[in-house]
Amino acid sequence: MLNILYEDEHLIAINKPHGLLVHRSSIANDAKEFALQLLRDQVNKHVSPVHRLDRKTGGILLFAFDKEAEIAMHQQFQNGEVTKKYMAILRGHAPDQMDINYPLAKENGTIQEAFTSFVTLDRAELAVPFGKHETSRYSLVEASPTTGRMHQLRRHFAHIFYPIIGDRKHGCNKQNRFFKEQWGMTTMLLHASALEFTHPVTKRKIFISAPLNDEFERMMTLMNWETPHLINPKV
Repeated sequence: MLNILYEDEHLIAINKPHGLLVHRSSIANDAKEFALQLLRDQVNKHVSPVHRLDRKTGGILLFAFDKEAEIAMHQQFQNGEVTKKYMAILRGHAPDQMDINYPLAKENGTIQEAFTSFVTLDRAELAVPFGKHETSRYSLVEASPTTGRMHQLRRHFAHIFYPIIGDRKHGCNKQNRFFKEQWGMTTMLLHASALEFTHPVTKRKIFISAPLNDEFERMMTLMNWETPHLINPKV
């Protein structure tokens, strides 16, 4: 059963597990389950996703029950009117805060502007040697992308040399292998933690938050970090 975070007659949001595709894709023929079909069968209604999450990213995924709400929410995301927050664990001790203004290329080569800001919530230094270093350093950050480019956070954090742990495509393969061998961890530690937007029908402000999944929580414990207190207020 998918964890439903919010539901009304127009919209529904789930806490997508890491590793679950949003819908069928020709580039992931190995997948047998998809969030779209699982949610449709669970609520016994037609649903349409209004934004995207990478397969390896966990957290809030919003769907619409009707076409009007779907189109209106697509427009809000495209216009940058939705506030998005992500939690991530990075390699190294990241700056206290930083704005990343770094254009990203689409698959066809088109360059698009891309902007991400983040704050560092906590840092850890583990007494576990890595390579030539006697210890291993990591950061917990909250990221706020104001554009929605493909793999934006993954590419932006790699660009500033603080890659997301578990990101095989854009991250550090040595760190990813280290986490798998040392702690049996293969999850990409990127989580869509909060969404805030205007309801397309009622025009009320909606805030949705999603608790971290078990593997992310396990790494939080390993780092001796407190879990951010995420609460869904009544809306």
